[in-house]
Amino acid sequence: MSPLSLVIRPEHPDDGPAIERLHARAFGPGRFARTPYRLREGVGHLPDLSFTALVGTYLVGSVRIGPALAGAEPLLVLGPLTVDPSFDGRGIGAGLMRASLDAARAGGHGLVILVGDAPYYTRFGFTPVPPGHLTLPGPVDPARFLWLELTAGACARTRGNVAVALAR
Repeated sequence: MSPLSLVIRPEHPDDGPAIERLHARAFGPGRFARTPYRLREGVGHLPDLSFTALVGTYLVGSVRIGPALAGAEPLLVLGPLTVDPSFDGRGIGAGLMRASLDAARAGGHGLVILVGDAPYYTRFGFTPVPPGHLTLPGPVDPARFLWLELTAGACARTRGNVAVALAR
C-alpha cells in the first residue's frame, strides 16, 4: 500500500457539507438517535479543537469536540471521530485524535468524555467512567462511556448529569 499525502488541519467553516456527507457514509441515518448526538443537538462544536484530514482535496476524516457541563463543571465531548470507510486502518483517526487532544490540553481544558470503543480509545489514555460519577441524557453501555483527564483533579471534581453547554 502506498503512503498517503495526508494533511491534518483545523476544520474550516466551509468543511461542514463534506463532513456531514462523511458522517452519513460512516454512520448512516440511525446516528441521530444515539445518546452522543443528544449532547450535540443545538450546540456547535469548538472550531479550535476540531480537525479534518485530507488526501489531496478529498476530506477523508474529521473529529469534532463540543462543550458540555456536569453540574457547573465544564467538560468536553469528543465526537464524532469519523474516517471514510475506504481509508480505514491507515492511522487517520489516530492522527485526528492526537491533534484534537493536543489542542484541548494546550487550551487548558480539564476533561474529555466520549462514547466509543474502549480498545481503540484506551491507547489515547481514555478509561471507563466509574459508575455514579456522570450520567448521560440517554442509554449508553457503561463499558463504552469513557473519559480522559487533561488536567490533574478534573475527574475528581466532575460529577452529575452531563448536559449541553453553549460554545464559548
